[in-house]
Amino acid sequence: QVQLVVSGGGVVQAGGPLRRSCAAFGRTFRTHALGWFRQAPRKEREFVAYYCSGSSTYYADYVKGRFTIYRDNAKNTVYQQMNSLKPEDTAVYYCAASVYSTSFYDTEEAYNYWGQGTQVTVSS
Repeated sequence: QVQLVVSGGGVVQAGGPLRRSCAAFGRTFRTHALGWFRQAPRKEREFVAYYCSGSSTYYADYVKGRFTIYRDNAKNTVYQQMNSLKPEDTAVYYCAASVYSTSFYDTEEAYNYWGQGTQVTVSS
């Protein structure tokens, strides 16, 4: 089992930054990737970014260049630095962990464990 604890989030003005973290506990050695997803009101949950073993990262086009995901191995924590936030980034954000070795970390189906969702609101 892998448990994920998410921190960060809240309300920020458009153009501002926000950093969130996702700490993994338990059998973390099984984790191949940690991903971020989000769900805006009345929309489907969508992929944001992932960090996988080997220090590879991948971003959705709508956050590329604005969001950065990185890992602190000593703390088993992945961080999501969000810059130049836009009102359309307003959503509930989720962290997820995958124990699979796959090429599809940009899909929900690749993930086995999910952290609690946290609200990010960007005011215009």
